[in-house]
Order: sequence, then structure tokens, then C-alpha cells
Amino acid sequence: MAPLDDVEVTRRIVARFAEEFLASVDVDVVIGGAGPSGLVAGRYLADAGHRVVVFEKKLSPGGGMWGGGMTFPVVVVQESSLSVLDDFGIRYRDDGGGYYTADSVEFASKLLAGAVDAGVRIFNAVTIEDVMMRENRVVGVVVNWSAVEAAGLHVDPLSVRAKCVVDATGHPAEICHVVERKTGRLSTPTGSVSGERSMWAEKGEQLVVENTGEVFPGLFVAGMAANAVHGAPRMGPIFGGMLLSGKKVAGLIDGKLRLE
Repeated sequence: MAPLDDVEVTRRIVARFAEEFLASVDVDVVIGGAGPSGLVAGRYLADAGHRVVVFEKKLSPGGGMWGGGMTFPVVVVQESSLSVLDDFGIRYRDDGGGYYTADSVEFASKLLAGAVDAGVRIFNAVTIEDVMMRENRVVGVVVNWSAVEAAGLHVDPLSVRAKCVVDATGHPAEICHVVERKTGRLSTPTGSVSGERSMWAEKGEQLVVENTGEVFPGLFVAGMAANAVHGAPRMGPIFGGMLLSGKKVAGLIDGKLRLE
């Protein structure tokens, strides 16, 4: 075994990060948020041959799945979403009445592994603080370290170009808020981010798929961000709609990119 040098460890880390980050600054699709909808969208887009990068502001990707329901590591899905679980190799149990349960840790882990194995590049601890705009169209994002934002430091960000951007940031709908603030209007019933409504799983699961789509030229919404933008209910620890929303937005973007 060759001797280890501490500085060589540093060199390897910095060199690989620089190589992979530079390969990710001009891509087909940027996804904000590594929760279930973002990971599913990334996986299907990468499978379709598109270059995809995901920026997750937290240290741990996976969104709200890890804690299951109130830290019980179990989540619920519906039959309509089982094909997505099958694609990712996630095991589930038929608990009757149209309810299927899965282990939340396995769920999150396999969504992450499936996206990475498909070629999606995930950068954690990175915040999307702004977007790039050209001629009334979103053409990329502006990123900074989440720690810089948390510390309130005045550090200028960097830019990443993309043909399409997906806001999959969940309840905050962070990217949509930025675009609304800077352009004055989104393609929503109110023209703005309406904010999520109270818990109603049945309606929330239905509407999260219906609300998935393009809300400004070049900017799409998926997952809970879609409901937050359109003023639809939240749904708690049931994730079938999140998966189907991610798959839907991937199909919409794939079709759009193939036409360009």
C-alpha cells in the first residue's frame, strides 16, 4: 500500500470537484431540489439522453422522505405510481384498499441511487438564489453555497446555463418566487405564487400532477412546488403524486427539447 499524503488528498478532492462542476455549468436541465419529484424527473430525463444537474440546498439530498410520517420511517403510495417504484427497484407492500407502503429510508436511498446511476449530477449544500433571464425566458440559474446564504456573507454567486429549469424545491417554491418577484407574473391563475393550502391528501395528490408544468418560459414546476404555486393542498407522507409529477415534468421537458 502506497503511503498517504494529506495534501494529495486535498488535491484529489479539489481536482475532481472542479472537473465535475465545470462539466455541469452548461446543461440541458437544471433541477432545484433533490426531493422525490426532482430525483424522478432527473432520472427519466437522463435516461432520455439529456444532461441534468440537480442543486440541493441542504447537506442531505432526499427531501422530506427520510422522516416518513412523524419520524415513523414508512411512506404511502398509490397503485398508479407503482411503476415508478418498480423502475427504481423500491420494494413496497400491499396494505389493502389501494394503499401501498414502503420503507422511507430505502425509498430515498434508491431514488438517489437511481438518479445518480442514470447520470444525474447532484450538488448538495448549494442554493439557487436567482435565475438567468434572456428575452423574457429563464435560461439558467445563479448559485451559491448554502453556508454563504446562512451566514449572511456578501459573496457573489456563479451562473449555470440550462435550456430548462425545474423548481422542485418543495413547499417554499423558491425559484418561482424569484421569477415572480423579478418579472411580475407567472402563468398561474393568479399570476403569482398562491401558496399551499391545508392538508387534503386526496385533492393534493390529484392536483400535484395536474399542476405540474411550465409556469414561465423555460421554468417548470414539479412536486409540492407545483401545488404551492397554484394554491393547492398539501398531502403529507403520501408520495405517489410526487413520483408521477416528476415523471410528467420529465416527459414535458423531453418533448420540448426534442422540438428545439
